[in-house]
Amino acid sequence: MSSNEFLKGRGAQKNTDNRFLQHVFEMRDDFLEFCRLEGEEYESNKTQYIPIFPKTIVNKVNSPDVGMGYSMNPYQGCEHGCIYCYARNTHEYWGYSAGLDFERRILVKKAAPQLLEAKIKHKNWKAHTIVLSGNTDCYQPAERKFEITRKCLDVFLKYRHPVGIITKNALVLRDLDILRELNEHQLIGVNVSVTSLSEKTRRKLEPRTASIQKRLKTIQVLSENKIPVNAMLAPMIPGINSHELLPLAKAVADHGALSFGLTVVRLNGAIGQIFSDWIKKAMPDRAEKVLHQIQDCHGGTVNDSRFGTRTKGEGKIAEQIHEMAYIAKKRYFKDRNFPVLNTLLHEQYKDGQMRLF
Repeated sequence: MSSNEFLKGRGAQKNTDNRFLQHVFEMRDDFLEFCRLEGEEYESNKTQYIPIFPKTIVNKVNSPDVGMGYSMNPYQGCEHGCIYCYARNTHEYWGYSAGLDFERRILVKKAAPQLLEAKIKHKNWKAHTIVLSGNTDCYQPAERKFEITRKCLDVFLKYRHPVGIITKNALVLRDLDILRELNEHQLIGVNVSVTSLSEKTRRKLEPRTASIQKRLKTIQVLSENKIPVNAMLAPMIPGINSHELLPLAKAVADHGALSFGLTVVRLNGAIGQIFSDWIKKAMPDRAEKVLHQIQDCHGGTVNDSRFGTRTKGEGKIAEQIHEMAYIAKKRYFKDRNFPVLNTLLHEQYKDGQMRLF
């Protein structure tokens, strides 16, 4: 494979340099050609699962743009390979690249359920919704093997603690039994990400995610079981999926979603380089147009780090996106509301069972 060929089944097409490391690694075309002639693989494209041993698992979220107070991540890195994912940059803190390493080296926190239990049992802890996951998808393919998310849901149920879920994987339906029990006490809300109605677009943007039809079916099944669903129509990428906003909103509403949210794409940190490299290989005919339109949303650059504007964007294109969102909410989500989760039960269950006195 030469450096210009498209690597199928992955989002990123290369590993970018880690800003925290002194040395850089360069994959030269002459080395790649040598490997081809010798019939050797220059590197493995297989996913590696690497156990790590954190001391804590619940993170306080200080950003006013994210919409959550606390989050936890059973996994770092994500095999879904979404090319735009803002979480890619966090892989650099672990000594890896935000590019292919983010998709191929998945860090697994097997002790997450025990760490969660210790956190929410602490005498000073007051119940706040904890979101699975604020960074990487808690139902990515690794979850089939390790079942850490399911074990964490058992902990939330045992202690009657509110929990939110963000995912784009139909695997969440595996845990429908626990979700039903949590919902009996108004302790669960699920956010399902749907970025396009086109499978062709989905396969390019998010190569190892569930199909669009499976995601819509997931919304439908959860809604039929009275479990509240918010659809994340994010990110909106001008020139790729922003024109789909109204039909996307209608589709998730038709399948039972109670609300939806969106963000305008921003390519912060290493993601700017990763996305630019990807789009020139995946969509060469429109690469420059898309990149220019993203820049139009962020004052001439692909990234904006200012709280309050970085996920909303500015300028005419961003304004049009938000105007369409306003119309969609009026047209398809009138009289629908995503409920506030119950924080009142947990104090009675801190020892794992209902206090009688």
